[in-house]
Amino acid sequence: MVAPVAPGDVIDGKYRVERVLGEGGMGIVVAALHVQLRELVAIKFLQSANDPDGSSQRRFAREARASARLKNEHVVRVLDFGVFEGGVPAIVMELLDGQDLSQVLAREGPLPIDRAVEYVLQAGEAIAEAHCRGIVHRDLKPSNMFLSRATDGSTVVKVLDFGISKVLRGDDESLAMQPITKSNAIVGSPLYMSPEQLSGVPVDARTDIWGMGVILYEILTGQVPFQAKSAALLFTAILSREPQPARELRADLPEPLERVIHRCLHKDPDARFQTVQQLAEALVSAVGATPATSHSLDRITRFLAADPAPRISADLEVPLELRGTDDCLSL
Repeated sequence: MVAPVAPGDVIDGKYRVERVLGEGGMGIVVAALHVQLRELVAIKFLQSANDPDGSSQRRFAREARASARLKNEHVVRVLDFGVFEGGVPAIVMELLDGQDLSQVLAREGPLPIDRAVEYVLQAGEAIAEAHCRGIVHRDLKPSNMFLSRATDGSTVVKVLDFGISKVLRGDDESLAMQPITKSNAIVGSPLYMSPEQLSGVPVDARTDIWGMGVILYEILTGQVPFQAKSAALLFTAILSREPQPARELRADLPEPLERVIHRCLHKDPDARFQTVQQLAEALVSAVGATPATSHSLDRITRFLAADPAPRISADLEVPLELRGTDDCLSL
């Protein structure tokens, strides 16, 4: 980016920057007004100065295309995408009102059980549709779950950042792009990565089941299941150790819910829940059905009934790259 985006700048002749929402090493997110429609949007600009091989731009394009492909209220709507003035790539998205789940957790601590399960099931609706379309998110974590306010005041979970998603099906040329990362590296946020991501073996939908289990553990207990003082020790823990039982950290957790979390965090993908629907059914059974959780389970079931889960292939290319937790700016 040649110069910082500032309030008052007009982008592409139609988006007037109102304020900066966030800024990081990879880019900047602003709130802008569409000058013709008089509607506020969010624009995410990519900082491309340190992208000599173009991999960040390809990942950025993948995020836009994957998000646009998912027609789901739990995924941020992509309104426009392109390279604007100065050759800066940008994604225009709906402007969300709220905060991400990591911010809520930092402020409130562990969440009530019913609320935590409801949030994960809402996110599960987005992930179920993604899996049906052959897309694996691969970087699920609380900071990528945004709690937005609907027009009626209710909370709607939005899953963010499909920038490192993995496409399992080759039936969409806009998504089945060339590898965007270097070999012999690791993709994901280390605290939330599955054993197969760390091992460099092919990943599939079950790596997102792991991610949902890590999220459940964290938002219910206040800490991640695997912690260490160095990356090497963290990787060893994820690959070879069992997490502390969640009920030792929170005694009021129902035993069936602890078993659900433990199954999500099984080292062997074959021993985990194989689909989001299986996980959702187990969660509802563990804590009891409510109108909200039953609604999410019904939608997840209908997604997967309309299109079976993505096939698991040992031949999938696995793009890998070590990625910090803040290298991709989320709304």
